Amino acid sequence: MSFSSPGFTLAGAGIYEPARVVTSDQLDSAHGRAPGTSARLGIETRRYASGEETSSFMAAEAARSAAADAGWELGQVDALIGACGVMEQPIPGTSPLVQRRLGLGESGIPALDVNATCLSFLPALDHAIAGMALKGWRRVLIFAADIASAALDHDDPEASAIFGDGAAAVALEAGGPSRILASRLETYGDHSDLCRLEAGGTRLRPNEDLPDFLARSRFRMEGIALFKVTARRFPPFMARLFAEAGLGPDDIGTIIPHQASAPALAHLARALGGDPKRIVDTFATLGNRIASSLPHALTMARREQRLTPGSNSLLVGSSAGVSLGGMIVRW
Repeated sequence: MSFSSPGFTLAGAGIYEPARVVTSDQLDSAHGRAPGTSARLGIETRRYASGEETSSFMAAEAARSAAADAGWELGQVDALIGACGVMEQPIPGTSPLVQRRLGLGESGIPALDVNATCLSFLPALDHAIAGMALKGWRRVLIFAADIASAALDHDDPEASAIFGDGAAAVALEAGGPSRILASRLETYGDHSDLCRLEAGGTRLRPNEDLPDFLARSRFRMEGIALFKVTARRFPPFMARLFAEAGLGPDDIGTIIPHQASAPALAHLARALGGDPKRIVDTFATLGNRIASSLPHALTMARREQRLTPGSNSLLVGSSAGVSLGGMIVRW
């Protein structure tokens, strides 16, 4: 299916880094693991948020940075869209909390949350562009902030050591040269059990079985099985995405992926071929930051001046569900 989007400008971008840096050696020592266990997963350091560095705090700091980068006053924003993988709390969503932290709590500016776990930034970007086309939005802030460290089970290095905390935000302005050439999200719910955090919603009730509720408040991931599912479905997914855009892998100047894992990034490089330096890779020093990984990588690409006018970027990744998501943007 052909896809057409109105023109927009990536007017600004910002990130927030928690103060605490945790090395893989420190993590192994703290949890009684053999030295080198975490480093073998391809990660050297990650950031962990403190109790004061909540999701809404980090998101607001990143959003302020993005607005300042764009030269905006916060009151000029037409919409605020949250794209977190995990909410700060079930109700209300994170976006009203961020709106309040930005001093916009009495503004009436729409604040809403979009969730597709690690891929949340992509449907949030779709929604922002749709709002420009259908609602006349001129300026939109999208933020993603995640605190993976809040629910990690360190008895499982594979499902804990690869994750880090952080936030990123982008400022989008209607009009301009940039366009989305293709946008695709495919979900295969039969594999939902491979990556899960079960407590915190309505299915498990702490007043009925508190020990079970607490036991299932830890993140669980079947990493090998998850990798096999996504790797098998990735080539046909990418073929459909490129066909939608009318492009091929060689037409992509910059690949901006969700930082799922070192093997996932290596598989991406093999699947798309070409110069591996096209890939924005922050995994070794930041880890998998859930939904904030993608906008963080996009921010880094912008700061490194890799989003040159007329060039094409591929935003791509996978998420719990299991979902595959991709977007091709021409700057």
